Amino acid sequence: MVSWRGIYFVLTLFLGSFFGSIFMLGPFLPLMFISPAWYRWITDSIVATWLTLPVALLEMVFGAKVVVTGDGFVPGERSVIIMNHRTRMDWMFLWNCLLRYSYLRLEKICLKSSLKSIPGFANTKARSDEFAEKNGLQKYEYVLHPRTTGFTFVVERLREGDNLDAIHDITVAYPQNIPQTEKHLLNGNFPKEIHFHVQRYPIETVPISKEELQLWCQKRWEEKEERLRHFYEGGKCFSATGQSIIPPCKSELRVLAVKCISLLYWTMFPLGMLALLYLYSFAQWYFAAMIIFFVVQQKIFGGLELIELACHRYFKKQQKIHDMKVKNN
Repeated sequence: MVSWRGIYFVLTLFLGSFFGSIFMLGPFLPLMFISPAWYRWITDSIVATWLTLPVALLEMVFGAKVVVTGDGFVPGERSVIIMNHRTRMDWMFLWNCLLRYSYLRLEKICLKSSLKSIPGFANTKARSDEFAEKNGLQKYEYVLHPRTTGFTFVVERLREGDNLDAIHDITVAYPQNIPQTEKHLLNGNFPKEIHFHVQRYPIETVPISKEELQLWCQKRWEEKEERLRHFYEGGKCFSATGQSIIPPCKSELRVLAVKCISLLYWTMFPLGMLALLYLYSFAQWYFAAMIIFFVVQQKIFGGLELIELACHRYFKKQQKIHDMKVKNN
């Protein structure tokens, strides 16, 4: 049954995201065609402010407890994060961990297509078992078998450009309730505790060949299965200390301040924008123009990210042409 808690959570996130896209991101769209790099930095910063909102709601309003153990993160490090999935919502809960290490602005998510279209862990678990049986692999109880093609592709490409410092392997677990889908959140079923265990692998220690990299990834999932087995059958904790080796760069007091500011700002901002639309015609015209733009570009180009990518490629090509001219002269 839908609860007021779930409606408040979903409505607050939607209004913040909707009005933020129109009134905070919208004015910077022309910058994409002038300096894609600056546009990306600004939009990442704006989006990161919104990403603090679900963290604040989960922890301050709904009382979720977050525990981070293991290696932690080195601030500013360029890394690929791999993580098991217990629910469709793991990607959002991960923000609670990344906020403490100032990773929100740089984080980008790649989800398996099955997690986008299939509701619940049970269905994806069935597909994982089918995959294991077909390929003669062990059937897992707590994790899904990793599809290593995307992982190896991303690691290889980042290595080619010397843009990868480490791989962070995160194991996520829920010692009490496990909300499986968005519907569970709408019903007010929020996780009471979220545990993250982080293992850091310097890129120098990770295999280079595609075949060895696939085996390396599969080995990490074998370890996750065993780690989660101990977690759920034991004391429901990854570490007795309940702390990470590398302490978060944000203290819990600073995290609390960020959450308070986020909750206040993203509560007042949609109300302010609604008032602006009610009082001023120019805001109404701007709002209508932005809605039309977002709908049209989605229909024609398939999304702003594709336009941005084309701009990046164009400016990169122009830079190469300029460098060649300078070299020839």
